[in-house]
Amino acid sequence: MNPGCWSAEGEGWRLAWEPARQPFSVLIGGEGWAAELTTAEALQLRQVIASLLEQREAIASGLMAEELITLECERDCCWMSIEGNRGEWSLRFVLSPGAWQRGIEGHWPSPASRAWAEALLALPL
Repeated sequence: MNPGCWSAEGEGWRLAWEPARQPFSVLIGGEGWAAELTTAEALQLRQVIASLLEQREAIASGLMAEELITLECERDCCWMSIEGNRGEWSLRFVLSPGAWQRGIEGHWPSPASRAWAEALLALPL
């Protein structure tokens, strides 16, 4: 990877940023799939996951161990959901930017979802 680039990966997920690769400078991936995003799309995913994690944090302590929840958030062309209990959760997203543009759908199971979300929040965009 070139200087100025950033990457992280773990079991079932990966995330990379190479600013010189335009327009698709961000790579996201899960088990058996990967997609390239624009910086704007990656920033939008980051905003949505931050919002969902904030909501989850606010209610997690009130959940019983076996209680399951689903939280969803939609902004512009991005929809995302967190599904799980107070300790583990999976993450699903759909990007649908508009007519004549490619759409992307992805999923990370637990524990890859938490690791990927933490990496996305740390991504130096």
